[in-house]
Order: sequence, then C-alpha cells, then structure tokens
Amino acid sequence: MVIQSLKIYRSLFIIFYCCLVSFPLFANEADINVVNVFDSLMAEHEGKTGIYVLEKGEESLLGRAWLTDKAQETIDIQYFIWSTDNVGILASEALLRAAERGVKVRVLVDDFLIDAAEESLLALATHPNVSIKIYNPRHSVGISSWKRYFYLITGFRKSNQRLHNKIAIFDGRVGITGGRNMANEYYDFDHEYNFRDRDVILAGHSVLDMTRVFNEFWNTELSVSVEELLEATLEDITEDEINDARKVLHIYAGDSANYAAEVKSALENMTVKVMKLWPMLIWDDTVFVSDKPGKNTGDSGLGGGGDSTTYLLNEVMLAKKSITIQSPYLVMPKGGLGVFSDLIKQGVTVNIVTNSLASTDNLLAFSGYQNQKKELLDIGINVFEYKPYPAIAKELLMRAGYTKKKMPVFAIHAKTMVIDSKTLFIGTFNLDPRSANLNTEVGVIVKNEILANTVEENILEDAKPENSWEARKVNANKEGGFIKRIKLFFFRLLPMEAVL
Repeated sequence: MVIQSLKIYRSLFIIFYCCLVSFPLFANEADINVVNVFDSLMAEHEGKTGIYVLEKGEESLLGRAWLTDKAQETIDIQYFIWSTDNVGILASEALLRAAERGVKVRVLVDDFLIDAAEESLLALATHPNVSIKIYNPRHSVGISSWKRYFYLITGFRKSNQRLHNKIAIFDGRVGITGGRNMANEYYDFDHEYNFRDRDVILAGHSVLDMTRVFNEFWNTELSVSVEELLEATLEDITEDEINDARKVLHIYAGDSANYAAEVKSALENMTVKVMKLWPMLIWDDTVFVSDKPGKNTGDSGLGGGGDSTTYLLNEVMLAKKSITIQSPYLVMPKGGLGVFSDLIKQGVTVNIVTNSLASTDNLLAFSGYQNQKKELLDIGINVFEYKPYPAIAKELLMRAGYTKKKMPVFAIHAKTMVIDSKTLFIGTFNLDPRSANLNTEVGVIVKNEILANTVEENILEDAKPENSWEARKVNANKEGGFIKRIKLFFFRLLPMEAVL
C-alpha cells in the first residue's frame, strides 16, 4: 500500500509539473476568465476531459464562486436544493452580478424543497439575462396546500419523481457535478451539521454531454418557468419592488458583516487559490451518465429503473477484485442483494461507508437500511457507519478556519463508487430505490488508476475506527440517542421501501 501510494503521488507530481510548465501566463487578473483559461487547456488535450476531484467543501465553494465571477458567456445551473441561507443568498447574488455584466444565466431547480420567497424568485427571473425554471412543480412554487395534496393522492409516483441532478456549467467549457447542493452544510460552513461530500470539476469533452443533458431537462414539459407558475404574483408586483429586491441582494453581498468569518477567509485572494487547481486537472476519457427527464415511463409503478441505474449496474457486474462505495443511504434496490452476493462469492470484496443513526439526516432512509442490515452483513458486505464527530472533521473544519469550541455533527453525503481500484464514479446516485427508480441522477465515470486510487483511499480513511463504526462488530444505534431510536422503531414498521 505504501509503495502504491508513493507511485500515485509521484505520478501526480509529474502531471502537476508538466501542466504547470505549459500553463498560460496572464499579464493581470483582468485577462483571466473561463474562456481564456480553458480554451488554452482544451487545445492541448483535444477530445479529452480534464478532471479534478473536490474533496474539500471550501475548495468546492471557491471553484463555483470563481467560475461564476469569471464566466463571460453563459452559466447553466441544475440543483435539487438551493437554500436561502448565507451560501445560497451569496450564490444568487453572484449569478445576478454575472447577468448584469451580460452573461446569460439559466437555473433549473427541483420544486420539492424550494424555500425562496416568490418576490425573490421573480426579482431574479425577470432580469433580461436570467431564466429560471422549476422541475415538476407539484409541491412548492405556485402550488396551494389543497393542490399539493390533490397531486399527491392522484399522482403519487409523479409527486415523488424528483430532479436530483447537480450540474453547473460555465461558458460551455467547464462544469461541476457531484453530491453538493447550494447550502451552508455542503461546504463545511454550517456550525451545527455538515456533510462529508464530494464533487468533481470537468473541463473539455464531457462538458458537451453535460450541456446536452442540461438542455434536455430545460426543454422538457416537466420544467416550468417561474413567471408562468407565479403569474398572479407577477401581475401584482411593481418594477420598483423588483428593483428593490435586487438591491437588497447586492447590499447583503456587499456587507462584510453578512459573511461568516470562515467564508470571508475562504474568498480572500480567490483567483490566486483557484488558479492553482487548473494545472492539477488529470486529462482522460470519461463517460457522463444521466437519466432522461421523468426517469422512466412510469409503467412499472414505483419501479422501472433508468439509464443511470443500468449503466452503474453494468459497471458493478464487471468487478473482479473490489468495490468500494460511499453513500449516505444504504437501501438495496430490488435484486441488489443478489447481485452483490454473487460477486462476493466470486471473490470480490465489497466495502460500503454510510451513515450511522447518530449522523444520518434521513431517519426514513435509515430505517430501510436497518431492515436490510442483517442480510447485508450475512452475504459478506463490510459496512462502516460514519460517526457524528469523526476525527477527520477536525481536519476539514481547520481548513475552513473553524474556531468554534463545539464541533458540528458530520454526515456522509458523497455518492461515490470505485471498482477494482481502476474505475471511478462520482455523481448524485444514492444506493437506494429512490435513486434507482424515481429520481433523475447524473455522474461521471472515468477509468483512471490515479484518480480511482486517490478517491478510494479517502473513502477507506473515512472507514477507519476513528471515523466510523464497523457494523459487523459494533451496534452503533445506541449512540444515536433515545428519541432517534424510538422514531426508528416506528419508521421500520412503515411499508415505504420503494420510495426510500
């Protein structure tokens, strides 16, 4: 293992050095933008995709902020969650600034968990350079309570079919996908509860596929414009009110008091920090995996699978030695236990890092795991349950300049798989029936030993005793607290496995 690690680090150094030598020099920061930087890089690696894995929340936030600030032509965004917390508001204001300097901005957000005020949505959506659509609006935007319940009763599957994609594309040249939504807890900046997550920056060829997927979802009838959904509110709101709402965003972003100290620290010298990332891109062939809008035809009720499910299953079936998975939820879809059982009988080692009762943010999903736990262990899967206060959290929070005395809870949110230490998947796909059959998912697959080994080592680091409990040896539910255990008891009785 030590020798293998040294080989990886030596290879990374060689790649870094070679890229650094060929990296273009710019006279001043005004000349640095997405078009200039990535046109130069893509010309050197025609037909390939540049990949950089974002393990750190702070680094992932910096990448998004810089790319938004330096975009010249277009920004296309898809998210499942966009919160109105510190990070969410600042991100919205950054998009507004981009639109005001002439960048065409398109935002597609799933309807289920939107918490933004109608006036705020319209203030952005009515800007001539901004378009905002809501995916499958059956819960929140422009939907009354009685209508929400009507939709749920008359179309249970459709109401449960969500856009779980996370895509951000800048000038059609570079994109980000992975587990992170737009909220404090995904970037290590929440003081109560944070996610251990993982994203990937892609530049070049795969961004063409990302753009195709974005357009497919943008143009589907499932995506409805904010103006259409809020037509009545739009008729009543005045131009002054819209301008005032935009000013409020700018004032908020311009007031340093509204930046958490660690966010302020992270954004200092942003260009200097981010420009160090681009020479570290590893260029290789990739496959961008995506479902179609609607996931499947719906003829199979709450089942039916999808393109992403089929592709990932095919990759799993190719495993010869090992499968290492990190997923916040562990509820095997129909047939999953049999697939892994057969692979283990053939000598494949399967390690899965997931949440414990103490760390999980979703008790319903955790109840599904608990109902399967004995079978998972009996067929030979090694399951590791993440601790709420893992040792690695101190490293993550120190990087973010964390100074609070009380540590926040940390939970797994990364959706990652490594097969035979060679094939790497990073995306939005959870190991559960909802991702397999209901939610649309995306992600990237690359067969690159350097990337696969590096990410696998990080997952196995999370599995170590200081970070996780080994489910075969420790009953960690007692660490989850009395109230959580009581709730779990009742949730386990509910017949909800198909929507977990």
